[in-house]
Amino acid sequence: GHPHSHHMFSRAALFLSLMMFSRGSAFLAPRFAVSAAGRRSPMSVMSMSTKAKFETTKGSFTVELMTEEMPITSANFVDLANSGYYNGLTFHRVIKNFMCQFGCPNSKDPNSPLAGTGGPKGGTTFTLPDGTVIERNAGGNIPDELIDMTSNEPGTLSMANTGAPNSGGSQFFINTVHNSFLDHFDKSTPSKHPVFAKIVDGMDVIKDIEASPTGPGDKPKTPVVVDSITIMEE
Repeated sequence: GHPHSHHMFSRAALFLSLMMFSRGSAFLAPRFAVSAAGRRSPMSVMSMSTKAKFETTKGSFTVELMTEEMPITSANFVDLANSGYYNGLTFHRVIKNFMCQFGCPNSKDPNSPLAGTGGPKGGTTFTLPDGTVIERNAGGNIPDELIDMTSNEPGTLSMANTGAPNSGGSQFFINTVHNSFLDHFDKSTPSKHPVFAKIVDGMDVIKDIEASPTGPGDKPKTPVVVDSITIMEE
């Protein structure tokens, strides 16, 4: 085999195995990584964190993006947030003891029957931290990233999709209970919804959104609007 491709695979496997077992510990990155020459080189223990602050009509909350574990999914979100795509959209589907769903461009009009059906424009691109350019397909969808083993726990953000492969776009939901049956590695249902961020501040605001009285289609009777999302590198 080609030594470079073999090296990339083994390194990816190493990182994957470390990721699974280091979750929740203080050291999110391994202390040493094997460099291209095969030598041990020091690697920063404290990596940068990328957060997103949501300002909504119910108050603000902040999420931390899983940029290392979920590079494509988190970069897609950052690209949309930075472009103002999410500004003025509403939580179009809220179900108590389940989740709050957001991110459809058609939800700007909270009464639109198309809220929940939309996504990014097809053929648009965004760039990963390593410089890789990802192109959304003709339907505006991104490749599935079913690699990380974070479960759909309360306070996690997870990609919405149609159930078909590679059908995620701009919509996501915030879990308000542990929905383990939505995990891509849980075989009890065919649902595969990968987690890409976690609430780090303002879970009370999420619970407030979750408690919204809803009408037909689980739509909040009083629209919950996201005015802005600010991306912060710390």
